[in-house]
Amino acid sequence: MFNNIPDVKLGIIAVSRDCFPIALSEMRRSAIVKAYGDGLYECPVTVENELDMLKAVEDVKAKECNALVVFLGNFGPETPETLIAKNFDGPCMFVAAAEGDGDMINGRGDAYCGMLNCSYNLGMRHLNGYIPEYPVGTAEEVAKMISDFIPVARAIIGVKNLKIITFGARPQDFFACNAPIKGLYEIGVEIEENSELDLLVSYKAHAGDPRIPAICEDMAKEMGEGAYYPDLNERMAQFELTLLDWAEQHKGSRKYVAFANKCWPAFPSQFGFEPCYVNSRLASRGIPVACEVDIYGALSEFIGACVTKDAVTLLDINNSVPQYIYDEDIKGKYDYSLTDTFMGFHCGNTPECKMCANRAVKYQLIQHRVLEPAGSEPDISRGTLEGDIAASPVTFYRLQCDSEGVLRSYIAQGEVLDVATRSFGGIGIFAIPEMGRFYRHVLVQKRYPHHGAVAFAHVGKYLFEIFKFLGIKDIAYNQPKSLPYPTENPFA
Repeated sequence: MFNNIPDVKLGIIAVSRDCFPIALSEMRRSAIVKAYGDGLYECPVTVENELDMLKAVEDVKAKECNALVVFLGNFGPETPETLIAKNFDGPCMFVAAAEGDGDMINGRGDAYCGMLNCSYNLGMRHLNGYIPEYPVGTAEEVAKMISDFIPVARAIIGVKNLKIITFGARPQDFFACNAPIKGLYEIGVEIEENSELDLLVSYKAHAGDPRIPAICEDMAKEMGEGAYYPDLNERMAQFELTLLDWAEQHKGSRKYVAFANKCWPAFPSQFGFEPCYVNSRLASRGIPVACEVDIYGALSEFIGACVTKDAVTLLDINNSVPQYIYDEDIKGKYDYSLTDTFMGFHCGNTPECKMCANRAVKYQLIQHRVLEPAGSEPDISRGTLEGDIAASPVTFYRLQCDSEGVLRSYIAQGEVLDVATRSFGGIGIFAIPEMGRFYRHVLVQKRYPHHGAVAFAHVGKYLFEIFKFLGIKDIAYNQPKSLPYPTENPFA
C-alpha cells in the first residue's frame, strides 16, 4: 500500500487576454476537461487580471488542488497568468490552445504567440513552470499532456514534502556516499541525521511489541514455506516496526519519509541479523531504505516511486557479465553487445515482487566471511533477500550532489534480461544500449557513485522533466553512437 507518496489533485485555470473573446478560453477549457475525464477540477474563474488571479488561486486552494494546469485559451495576460505560479503552492503546467475550432477572424486565439510571452515573464520573475515539449494543442492533445504531467507533479510535490532520515555515519570506505547535503536544501528536502545507537535504543524498546506476531505472519505469507528462517522473523518484525514508528514520530512538518541507513559492519553484530529483507518490504510500500547511508540514493528511489507508483530498488553497478554467460545466453538472443551488459547487485534489498521465483531470505556471504567463524552456520549474517531479479524494462538513474555541491543526474533506459546470473545476492543481468560508452563518459568521467536507483518501467521522459523542473543543469543519458560524448576520443 503506497501511502508515502502524494495523491495529485489537479485543477485547470483558463486565462484570457482582455482584447480577445473570453468565451474562447472558457469553451476551450471545457473541451479539455471533457477530453480528460474524471480527476481534473475546472476552476470557474477565468483570469484576465490580477484580481481574477487571486480569486482563481483561492478557488483551487479551497478545492484542495495541489497541482495546476494554467491554460492559455487565447493569447493570455502574461502578468496575471505567471503570478498564478507565484501564489499557488504547487507545480504549475503552462499549455496553450491550438487553432482550428472556430473561424480565423473572431475565433483565432494566438495562444501560440502568447506562450512565448508567458515563458519570458516566468523567467523575469524567476518562477518555475512546467512547459511540455510542444505545449500547444487541441483539447485531446492537451489532455494527453496533462496525463504526462501527473507523474511529474507527483514527484515534485513529494520532493518538496520529503524528509530523509539517516542512521549512522556515512561509511569511511564508501566516499561516494559522502555527498554534501547542501543540494537537499536547494530542492526543498529536509534531513534528520541520527546515530546507529539511536536506532538500537529504539529497536530494544520495541521488544515484545504486540504487533510483532502479525508482521511475522505477513512475512511468512509473503515468502512461503522454505524461503525464510522462522526463528529470524521476530527480530526482523521488531526492526520493521522500529523504522515505521520512527518515520511517523519524526517526519514532523513533512508528509513523506525515506531512510538512508548504515547496514554494516556493526549492524548485524548488534541487532542479530542483516536489515536487507526489512528494507525491501518498506521499499515495496513506497518507503525507500537506502543502503550504506546513501542519502541521494534514497532521494532517487523516492522520486522513482512517485513516478511509477510501484516498488523501486537501489543497486550497485556491480560487475561485468562474463564472456561465457554472454556467449551461452545473450549472444544471438538479444540485440546487445557484451559491453552493453552488466550485473546490478545488492545484498538483498530489492522488493520480493520484482524477483524471480527462486528468491528467498538467505545470508550475506561476504559478511558471513567477516563476522562469523569460518565453517560455522550463518546466524547474524542472515536477513538478505536473495535471488535473480525478474526480467523487466528498467530505468537506471540517479540524482546526485557532487563534491563541489552541484546537483547533477543521469538517466538510462534498458532492461533486466531473462538470463540466470549464477551468482549470489539480489542480482540481475542488465542491458542498456551503449552502456560501455555511458559507463566511461558519464559514470566514470563525472565521478558518480556505485549506487544507481532502478525503476521497473521506462520512465526516462518523466525523470528528465522532473530533473529539469528541479533546476538540474546536467542531465546525462546513454547517447547513441551517432552522438559522441564531449570527452570521447574521436580517434579511438
